[in-house]
Amino acid sequence: MRIAFLTAPEGVEQVELTEPWQAAKDAGHEPVLVSTRSGEIQAFDHLDKADTFPVDEVVGEVSADSFGGLVLPGGVANPDFLRTDEKAVAFVREFFTQGRPVAAICHAPWTLIEADVVRGRTLTSWPSLRTDIRNAGGTWVDERVQVCDHGASTLVTSREPDDLKAFCETFLAKFAEYDKAAG
Repeated sequence: MRIAFLTAPEGVEQVELTEPWQAAKDAGHEPVLVSTRSGEIQAFDHLDKADTFPVDEVVGEVSADSFGGLVLPGGVANPDFLRTDEKAVAFVREFFTQGRPVAAICHAPWTLIEADVVRGRTLTSWPSLRTDIRNAGGTWVDERVQVCDHGASTLVTSREPDDLKAFCETFLAKFAEYDKAAG
């Protein structure tokens, strides 16, 4: 399965990109780095610059139907940038419209809020997003990982890097369920 990893040109929390990416590869999937422009993205280790990664696809030039699922890594700046990019927001919304699974960690639900896909869902995030999620019509819970099957789509969320093991195991299991059902 091809899995889109959507990030901004800079600001993604490196470990929230690299650990799920490696877990997807280890499970036999094809992770694809999608960003708002071509070239490279600049990852961060909290507030310090970390590594750069090459962009595989540019949002606006690809669609959700090219992928089996979507992973949204966090970092404060990453989703804050993405939620101001209309093409990125439309790309995220498209996964929900098509009933494809989505996984988001830490601050990534900000992009989900902007895509207006939180209403009626239960999710977790970095604690500072609690009020934003509630104001967008979602229910916030303080859990390592939260799965919300709502309508035709599945959303897997986690709070922070300490939850990455549970996050990766859970999103991979839910993506496998989707892949099996899609046949």
